[in-house]
Amino acid sequence: MTEIAAAGVRPGWRASLAARAETARGAPDVRRRLQLALAGIWLLVALLQYQSFMFSSAFNQMIGATAAGNPRVVASPITWDATLVSHHPVLLNSIFATIQLLIGIGIACRPTVRLALAASVAWALAVWWFGEGLGMVLTSSASPVNGAPGAVIIYALLAILLWPADRAGRQAPFTAARAVGAPVARALWLVLWLSLAYFALLPGNRAPQALNSMIASMESGEPGWLAALERGAASLVAHQGLAASIVLAIALVIIAVGVYLPARPARATLVLAIVVAAVIWVFGEAFGTILTGGGTDPNSGPLLILLALTYWPVRAAITAPASTTQVSASISEGTPAS
Repeated sequence: MTEIAAAGVRPGWRASLAARAETARGAPDVRRRLQLALAGIWLLVALLQYQSFMFSSAFNQMIGATAAGNPRVVASPITWDATLVSHHPVLLNSIFATIQLLIGIGIACRPTVRLALAASVAWALAVWWFGEGLGMVLTSSASPVNGAPGAVIIYALLAILLWPADRAGRQAPFTAARAVGAPVARALWLVLWLSLAYFALLPGNRAPQALNSMIASMESGEPGWLAALERGAASLVAHQGLAASIVLAIALVIIAVGVYLPARPARATLVLAIVVAAVIWVFGEAFGTILTGGGTDPNSGPLLILLALTYWPVRAAITAPASTTQVSASISEGTPAS
């Protein structure tokens, strides 16, 4: 608030304070922009949920498929959910899509952002179990290339890190640390990316043709240009499953520990995270198969990119800003804010 204090000794400081108060109320900061990006992804997911095929038996079949390979305690509720959806596909899909639409709209609107973010965490956890089979992390098929640990759990993580609150008196070196603090934010990042490295090294993913088969399977139904990219990427890693898994795991470990480094090398590891997420999104997830007309969400790629941006180091540490109320009070009292 030193700039505002300085303005108090110049003519017209009241107008200056009023302008700054208006800016504090209306101008979106970095966190707000990231919240709006998250809202946009939620709205995209809602629109994809409204696709006509989601009102058919394809919806319950999609849910039921996630039970395969999971422990019984996880699979049984998924099977029950799939059966329930098979009896009321139109009603339940309409409800699910509308909930996601309201979450997106709620995050985009300042008055409802807290409620919507809280609802998104609850909804994401439910979908992670009943719709994604816990991201298949308890099976042998989990891979960072196909979206493990489940895109929807990253929605919940982003909601927590982008919660509109600041820890009083504490400096935040990046946006994700503003609500939960830097140690917690770094720990969450570390756990996520180390888990991706672990999944990359699972025996099924180290098989000679594992990565080749995974990428080649994404070709079906895609536009010609994307199918050609998938074929090229699949041929590049043919019979290279072990080497590719090791290289990917090393990159993921570097990304995981990068947030503990000073700002400059931390930025380099975040750039690496964005590049890896983009490569996975294009070649491993085929943009969430949205272009086939059968995708229901963009998958984990764009969420990992958005997550990396929340950890981008700021030039000056972020501190809890003075409230608009404090600035307004200073104006009414005729004294400069401090």
